[in-house]
Amino acid sequence: MEETVKEIVSVSLGPSDRDDEFETEFLGQDFYIRRIGTDGSLERAVELLTKWDREADAMGLGHVRFPHDIGPGHATESHLEKLRKLSHRLKTPVVTGESLRKVGYEWSLRHIQFKFGGNYFDNARVLFLSGMTNYSMAKVMAEYTENLTFADPILENGISKFLNSLKEMELYAKGFHDILKWVPTKRLASSAVPIRAWNDYILRKAMQKANIIVVPYYGFHDYVEKCTLEELGGKIIVTSTAYDDRIQFLKDRGVDVVIDSTPKILEKVVGVNVLEALIVAALEKPPEEITNDDLLEVVSEQKMDPRVIYPSGAPKRVNRFAFVIHPLSQEFLKKDKAVNVLSKVTPPAFLDAVEKVVAYSPPWIYSRVTGIKSPTGAEAEGWLITVGGTPKQMLSHDPEFTYKRLLQAAKMAKRLGAQIMGLGAFTKVVGDAGVTVAKLADIPITTGNSYSASGALWAAADAVRRMGLVQVEKGQRLNAKTMVMGATGAIGSVCCRLLAYAFDELYMVGRNMAKLLAMKASILEETPDAKIHLSVRADKHLPEMDVIVTATSGAGKSVLDITKVKPGCVITDVARPLDLSPEDVRRRPDVLVIESGEIELPGNPEMKGIGLPPKIVYACLAETIVLALEGRFEIFTIGREIEWQKVRDIYKMGLKHGMKLAAISGVNGVYSDEDIAKVRELALAERAKMEKAA
Repeated sequence: MEETVKEIVSVSLGPSDRDDEFETEFLGQDFYIRRIGTDGSLERAVELLTKWDREADAMGLGHVRFPHDIGPGHATESHLEKLRKLSHRLKTPVVTGESLRKVGYEWSLRHIQFKFGGNYFDNARVLFLSGMTNYSMAKVMAEYTENLTFADPILENGISKFLNSLKEMELYAKGFHDILKWVPTKRLASSAVPIRAWNDYILRKAMQKANIIVVPYYGFHDYVEKCTLEELGGKIIVTSTAYDDRIQFLKDRGVDVVIDSTPKILEKVVGVNVLEALIVAALEKPPEEITNDDLLEVVSEQKMDPRVIYPSGAPKRVNRFAFVIHPLSQEFLKKDKAVNVLSKVTPPAFLDAVEKVVAYSPPWIYSRVTGIKSPTGAEAEGWLITVGGTPKQMLSHDPEFTYKRLLQAAKMAKRLGAQIMGLGAFTKVVGDAGVTVAKLADIPITTGNSYSASGALWAAADAVRRMGLVQVEKGQRLNAKTMVMGATGAIGSVCCRLLAYAFDELYMVGRNMAKLLAMKASILEETPDAKIHLSVRADKHLPEMDVIVTATSGAGKSVLDITKVKPGCVITDVARPLDLSPEDVRRRPDVLVIESGEIELPGNPEMKGIGLPPKIVYACLAETIVLALEGRFEIFTIGREIEWQKVRDIYKMGLKHGMKLAAISGVNGVYSDEDIAKVRELALAERAKMEKAA
């Protein structure tokens, strides 16, 4: 017995040059699909529907403007209403795809959010060109981000105003929104050239700021035909039934990703009306008896996943981060030209006053960061947010003073679209090292301490190798002594654990002997053969040390007498502010002092200067960027105790994403090979003098 081939006819009000016929298989049944365009002729559509009645198993109505997802029923287009009335008189089921479209919106967003790590849409800035049309999608998107913008007032009524929340969109749809009470009518607005030009301008700016732009299927080109690379470059476009010509249009304008909520389950891209007609014919049920749950079940079982298209041909994803910076001293405040000029003609009290005023100011954006690209193809962009308190000001207030400003920064970061925020330098020293901020912020927080610890020792190892005064054998401990000052602190404790593996002898220095004893016991559980010495006095063993790591929180106070240090010693100053002043370093040209391990970023990053050479950032900032590239938007490093596993994880993730140890920097900038050779030469000469004297 020959199998029956079911026939689907799609009558479209769209262009006839897209007419097509093909065979396919769906839900284990054979289908013949025929698409007939009418070039906008309603009469021709009525004629075709009548002609194919009883001949086809199901019919679809294509290229019709759906009624708005929200608002009064009279928004339905008149031609669609006429076609619906006709369909009630026909025997063959007729569908528009409207039901599947709404189900598809929800399914596509939830599926993509899950598929790409559960955070793809988190905090994204989403611009809906028509919230009235895409309200059902906006409701789902609102679960992942609060940064929703609707352009309906501008595009529907010529009103120079955006709607910035789901609630505002709902009020607007009901005609209750305040903006409808005082703005000119669409006719007036559209006829006034200045208003029209202003509306075009603010719409372009909104597109540039958005991460995601939702473009309706109907009238697609009307919405975006004037857009250029400036508006669409690097964007994610969400739409439905993205035909090849639309993909090409978006590709030409630099779009990174196109999300098509209409799944491509057939060899060809077909309208949602065809897919719904296929389901109706396959289930052999009247359309009115097929519920949304039925449609979802078919979508899920048949793996009717949304299409994710990369117009450039390569997968692309740009993740977003924010990082808090702050002035380390009054000298930093002088970078502002006005402050610098006034400081030269005013008494010192002027800068003191400026320092206090800035500490109370709300956070502001210091710089945008772009161009970070991992060898894996992942990209990241972000913002440096300034919290104005210097270390002096932070220490003069209770921790809540700093918490309040960091939480303000977290809110700003979320509005900007950041998916994780890092705490810079002194903001992770004050209070409980990020624990309170992480609990209260609506965005994941990391202090960067894990990568700071890793980077510090990365730099120290490279410096020891380049100095060549300690014998390095692969797989063997270094025949040398190392000291960690501030051994029980957040970074110092991890440095101790790492150095216990690498050096013959480890000296841990801190202010609390009980804490030192507890840490020693913990390290010996992991490294039973380590030789560990404890002290509350650093100067006692300084002359014996080959490598010293200073990781104190002494707020710039002198903690190390550099005159007692062994010639050729490598000192890694991890503390912020630094433990050693430029004057200290100048006193010992035979000692190599490095300012921990700064990291070189992959790609071609662009941002305002932070006191380091181009492409180079502090390790705490690099940790935030690494987590963004990896898509790990989670609370990573907080609190005083750093997890050894996380130090290893961030180091490996950094290598994966192309992070490199930057050129070793000291107080006077980057050390060249010649600089290091000179320090080595002076150290050898000084050691020779000491041997003769002995």
